[in-house]
This record gives sequence, structure tokens and C-alpha cells, in this order.
Amino acid sequence: MAHDLTNIADRRVILGLSGGVDSAVAAFLLKDAGAAVEALHMTNWEDEDGYCTAAEDLQDARRICAQLDIPLHHVNFAREYRDRVFEYFLAEYRSGRTPNPDVLCNREIKFGVFRKYAKRLGGELLATGHYARTVTSGGAVALLKAADSNKDQTYFLHAVSAAALAETVFPLGGLHKAEVRRIAKQQGLAVHDKKDSTGICFIGERPFREFLSTYLPAKPGPILTPAGEEVGRHHGLMYYTLGQRQGLGIGGRRDAGDEPWYVVDKDVAKNALIVDQGRSPLLLSDELVASEPSWIGRPPESLDAGLRCTARIRYRQTDQECTVRRALDDRLMVRFGEPQRAAAPGQFIVFYQGDRCLGGAAIEALKRQATAASAVPASAIS
Repeated sequence: MAHDLTNIADRRVILGLSGGVDSAVAAFLLKDAGAAVEALHMTNWEDEDGYCTAAEDLQDARRICAQLDIPLHHVNFAREYRDRVFEYFLAEYRSGRTPNPDVLCNREIKFGVFRKYAKRLGGELLATGHYARTVTSGGAVALLKAADSNKDQTYFLHAVSAAALAETVFPLGGLHKAEVRRIAKQQGLAVHDKKDSTGICFIGERPFREFLSTYLPAKPGPILTPAGEEVGRHHGLMYYTLGQRQGLGIGGRRDAGDEPWYVVDKDVAKNALIVDQGRSPLLLSDELVASEPSWIGRPPESLDAGLRCTARIRYRQTDQECTVRRALDDRLMVRFGEPQRAAAPGQFIVFYQGDRCLGGAAIEALKRQATAASAVPASAIS
């Protein structure tokens, strides 16, 4: 069953402790609730050039555990991370898609190999500092949005199995970030004012292009307008995503207006980046196909007839009305009530009914409201 802080006294809980303020406060709350809490710090990337803060985070984790008087374990999952997350990350960029490795990191690492390791340590329950909630009804666990809508992380947790969620405690699910900071300061936790981590650890603060070019050869090519006119050269399709405005290097053309240019598509076959100006209809899609769905528990029964729900195509997006139908090949056909801007193949669409996260799938193809004349987009629905 799912658990909250009212029923974990004397339960052995293994907490994923990153060294940040969120997991530090989660540790305090678990111990304050009477849990027999132990911390487990993961190293998921072996950095050789100093951009990642893994060493600093480990030291912060040690300080937190010393302050709270809880045991700290340390495990290296760098090999598993490379095999299960980073290889996917590279494969998606090779195909011209825009990946979201955080979803796989949760499924494969934090609620995969981490969960197994926690059981080896004798853990009865797993805990993390994610902003999310769980509840059990009729013997089935449900994943619910966090109280703090600005920090809600259910988007990134949608692919975690129901079995894993049923064994997980989210101490911060009912709190707002400001309250978490306040608790950390009141308890004198050394990381109470530590800056929140952003992005992916293995990239850190380093230039993204520099990092990616270490693993994938850049293939420069033409930047084309929807009519097929070449207006510049790109550094490699992997460096761009739909809706991107910055870094195109094509501003100030005499034969164009003052409106900004945006990436509206990628033609992988021709190695061409398609751009348009202003509020281009090429960025709008009212239907998409999603593949490899992950449902929290059983798939909704109404999928064949058409599931009416809401969805997000990116983190922190407001919920969008849609209808979801299952195709014969188990892919999902999604139609939105309002056109969506800059849906990116490779990203995830996550489905909700009210506060409940139902699951999600990878965006595979789009049905656009307009099509570039210069090429048939590789991402278009046929």
C-alpha cells in the first residue's frame, strides 16, 4: 500500500539523499515521524572535468546525516546509468529527437536499481525528496500531483511502476518549497540555503554543444525556410529543438521582417533545419502519436472508445484537454481541444484526471496545422 508520514513509525525506510535541501528535509521529516531511516547516496556519473557537483553533493550528504544522526550508505550506479539512461539519451539525439533522460533516470535508476539495493539494505520502504503524493484506494496505488503546483514532479514520475510507488514515501508531497526551506533553516540544516540543482548532472554547467560533440559527431547543414530558401547553416540537428529561438544566427535579414525566427521542424533525411518567423502555424499541432505507453497500474478501460482527460507535453505546462485512443499497434492517438505549440518528438506526453497522474508515453509524430513546402517533416503523421 502507499504510505504517508502518519504510519511509518518504526518502519525501516531507505531515503535517497542527494545532498540538496529537499532530500535533507525529507530525512528530517522521516526521522521526526519515528521512522528507522537510513540514507543512500548515489553516484550516477563519474565526472573527469569538474563540471558535475557529485563530490560536493556527497560531502553535503555526509554533513546532513551527521546532523540528523542517521546512517549513510554510498553506492555507485554509474555503469547502470550509462547503460540504461545515457545510451538512450545519445540514441535519441542521433535520430533527431529531443530526449528527456530524467524520466528514464527515475524508472531505471531511482526506482529501479536503487530500489533493489535498498531492499538489500533491509529497507521496507523507499523515500525520496520528490514533490508528489501517493494514495491507495481499492488496493490500487495512485500517483497524485504535489500540493505545490510549481514544484510538482509527477511529469517525471509517470513511468515508475505501481509496485515501486506502493513502497515509496514522498515526505514533501504536501509541502510548498518555501515551507521546505523554512523547515531546513529552523532545523539548522547545513544545506538550507543551497541552490537547487537544475538540468542533468552529467552535463552540469558546461556548454551543451561542447558536451554532446564529445560523444556524437556534429553534422552541419542548411537552415531552410518553409519555402525551401536557405537562410543560414546549422551546427548539427542535435543541437536544436522545436520552438527554439536563440542561437540560430539568422537575425537581421533585409528581405525579412523584424519578427524572430523559430525552429519549426527538422528534416533528418536532408540534414536540414526548418525555421519560420513569428507565430508560425508550423509550430502548432492538434494531434500526435505517442508510443511505448507506461500506465500506473492497469491501462484505462476507456482507451479503445476514447479516454477524455488532460495532458502535458512538457514539464510545468498547464493541463490541456485531450482525447486519447489506443491504436491496434498499442500506440496512442491523442487529439487536443486546443492546438499545442512546439510539441517535440522524443519528449513525453503525460496524462491526468484531476490531480491523478495516469501515466504517459513518448511523443513520436505530430499532425501539424500546416506543412513546410521544402520537405515532408520526418516527424509528421502520415
